[in-house]
Amino acid sequence: MQLSSLLNRFNEPETLKMAKLGRELRAKGVDVIDLSLGEPDFDTPQHIKDAAIKAINDNWSHYTPVPGFLDLREAVCTKLKRDNNLDYAPENIITSTGAKQSLANAILALVDDGDEVVIPTPYWVTYSELVKIARGKVVEIRTSVENGFKTTAAELEAAITPKTKVFMFSSPCNPSGAVYSKTELEALADVFRKYPDVIILSDEIYEYINFVGQHESIAQFADLKDRVVLINGLSKGFAMTGWRLGYIAANATIAKACEKLQGQFTSGTCSITQKAAVAALTGDLRPSEEMTEEFTRRRTRTLELVKAIPGFKCFEPEGAFYVFPDVSAYYGKSDGTNTIANAADFSMYLLNTAHVSSVMGDAFGEPNCVRFSFANSMGNIEKAWGRIKDALAQLK
Repeated sequence: MQLSSLLNRFNEPETLKMAKLGRELRAKGVDVIDLSLGEPDFDTPQHIKDAAIKAINDNWSHYTPVPGFLDLREAVCTKLKRDNNLDYAPENIITSTGAKQSLANAILALVDDGDEVVIPTPYWVTYSELVKIARGKVVEIRTSVENGFKTTAAELEAAITPKTKVFMFSSPCNPSGAVYSKTELEALADVFRKYPDVIILSDEIYEYINFVGQHESIAQFADLKDRVVLINGLSKGFAMTGWRLGYIAANATIAKACEKLQGQFTSGTCSITQKAAVAALTGDLRPSEEMTEEFTRRRTRTLELVKAIPGFKCFEPEGAFYVFPDVSAYYGKSDGTNTIANAADFSMYLLNTAHVSSVMGDAFGEPNCVRFSFANSMGNIEKAWGRIKDALAQLK
């Protein structure tokens, strides 16, 4: 059977692959601690679940408008004004089946064959693959642990060419935890002002999980706002990963383009999720704040444990719930049976020896690093890092 050549353009997400391998070991009776997946280990807040139950009882069970119910799009606008001081109208909002679909809509609406998309490393695994699906060209800006995994204005300008169509980044960043300050965004904005044809995709899905202060969006600069496609959703900040609700805020032309695409793929997202999302976006934020408080405690403990590992170079994450250490000091080492040549070997060694799952940095554009989540209980975090330290001690 000959399948479409489209399937050869992109790779399976390494995050999902590692989770699958962990599940397979677990099915064999192995006690695997999962530090690979990016999912809050909290239940959805009760007031959001209550809204969903009410929606079921009120028979919100029919097809939904492609961009989402009007009250949901109004709720998104309310949230953006309340949290970010950004003014949008419902016509600027498209809700989708997760922020991943929002990203796909935006890329497919913007990128043509041969267009260049500039992405600072490290980046979420799906960014580069969506560009490949659209037949675009990924242009990486390599950042480093030493500069906090953030791109500078000079690096950005050096990467832009006449073929540049889109700049795509996240803040807070998955996997590094980097958070751009207003001053840092202003420096990037000065570059974008010189190149008026470049569209900016700003992924802000980890907005509420911020350890260093107020979230700053690049859409705040009024002269750039029409060129920004803001991506967000409910998975991370409201512990609603399985509910599948993401959204974009963009100028009406881009929003309409995304609506047209989505109309042929999925139409509108789940009616019950949409009604629950209204309660999430306009209701009590205290449960979200409490989650961030717990992530803050886990971050502190994780960094203590990471610093006890010889050879690791680790940036202290400013947001999200990952550490992304440079582990290249272990490349070339062996326990007599396994030799570590790269990040993939490193992750597989930890999975098979320490029974801890992680994600190799190659998937994020950083081959010297490995991503570990701290979206797990404190007990599991401490147990996992004890195993990691013991396993790495066997490498000589």
